[in-house]
Amino acid sequence: MKFPIFICFFIFTISGINAQMIDKEKLLEYYESQRYAEAAQYLQSVYPEDTKDVKALTQMAYCNMMSGKLPEAEKNYLKVNAVEPGSLPVLFSLASINSKRGNAANAKAYLLKIIQLDSLNFSAYKQLAGFGDTPESKLQYLKKANALNRTEPDIAYDLAVAYREIKQYQQAYDVLETAIGADKDNFTLQQAQLPIANLLGKYKEVVETGENLLKKNTDVNVINEMGQAYFYLKDYQRCIALFKTLEDLGVQNEGTLYFMALSYRELKEYDQAAIYAEKTIDEGISDHTALYYTALGGIYESKNRFSDALEAYKRGLMFKNSNTIYYRLGLLYDLNLKQAKNAVTYYNLYLKNKPDSEKEKEQISYAKARITSLTHPKEVAIK
Repeated sequence: MKFPIFICFFIFTISGINAQMIDKEKLLEYYESQRYAEAAQYLQSVYPEDTKDVKALTQMAYCNMMSGKLPEAEKNYLKVNAVEPGSLPVLFSLASINSKRGNAANAKAYLLKIIQLDSLNFSAYKQLAGFGDTPESKLQYLKKANALNRTEPDIAYDLAVAYREIKQYQQAYDVLETAIGADKDNFTLQQAQLPIANLLGKYKEVVETGENLLKKNTDVNVINEMGQAYFYLKDYQRCIALFKTLEDLGVQNEGTLYFMALSYRELKEYDQAAIYAEKTIDEGISDHTALYYTALGGIYESKNRFSDALEAYKRGLMFKNSNTIYYRLGLLYDLNLKQAKNAVTYYNLYLKNKPDSEKEKEQISYAKARITSLTHPKEVAIK
């Protein structure tokens, strides 16, 4: 049975009058058989309650901790810390004990003490990230730990997640890229990088990396990211094929169904597009439901099913006031249904909903022009 070398060292180097009374063979047997509670009781029976023997206190603390007696372990480590303050192993042990007992404030305090003594202690910063009071403080601890060890996978992963949450996608990508460079077969890191690469528009990279990952293990998340990448690369058939595998496995979601609907629409297979747009809506109501109804309305328009398009757009408005839907309704009433009054109503609703003046500059100008044309047709004709 293996056991820590320092325990064996303690047994044969323990000093003081009480050490002469210790049955070293008995103590060694306790350690070898991992009977830590009995070892702790034995040491406590030999040493007085007020002992200041650091080696003995350390061993009692260790044995109590290993046997799950955390209050006793903490008491012993505090005695060691009082005799020899500033011992990093003791402070780490105290931080660990307090963390296990749910006392986050004390655990954090011990870790902060460690970095006061050793400002470059990677392990302390790594653990402090778990006690960040705010996303910003957690990010700072993760950045510090990553700066000390850029290839440590757990920190790289957590830091990338933190960057992604605040939409700093390039930083997240770079952190993972460095860690992956040191461990090219780390599936977890590569999988974490795929959605970030998609957000950065690195679609060919997503496909290439995804294909390599799927050779090792079939993973739903990898397939999902690859499907999106194929869509943005305008390879709609492959996008559909990948997401169809998820549907066949019964692990489709509103996102995968939505991309299938859009892909069928791009391929002008409008019947299939409509089926998958409806499936998307049926999959679950969410913050994106209005967007899905917008897609369905657009599909119906492409098939000249204007009354169905009208119904789809209005259903979308039941979930969210959408600039896009207001504008599409204005166009539908204006150009296809030839209902000028309704067209003006929805063009005005579009403008009142404060569309982005830069991104929707052309739509804004068009809506204003059509309102003028539809409300004052004679004046426009004279001009």
